[in-house]
Amino acid sequence: MITFEALHITGLDEAELGRWIEASWVHARGVRGAWQFDAVDVARIKLIHTLRHEMDISEPAMPVVLSLLDQLYELRRNAAKLNTALASLPPQARKLLLEKLNR
Repeated sequence: MITFEALHITGLDEAELGRWIEASWVHARGVRGAWQFDAVDVARIKLIHTLRHEMDISEPAMPVVLSLLDQLYELRRNAAKLNTALASLPPQARKLLLEKLNR
């Protein structure tokens, strides 16, 4: 687990991060001043920081952007699972399925 102090994200203050947590954009364990984050949370904090400060995405637009990104990541995870399942099929079954998909 990583604390706020250990994040070392230039330009991110505790008040702004608190707003993100209150808006449920980021999940934190603990209470303000003693928050802890796992690796997934830290990656999301960095993403939101980039979207807000480098790409200038407004706070009102952020829920839509995050929702779309979450959907995209879920599709990628599902595509990876599907690829794994396809790879485990016997060659003839895989060939038949791919032919059907390419129609």
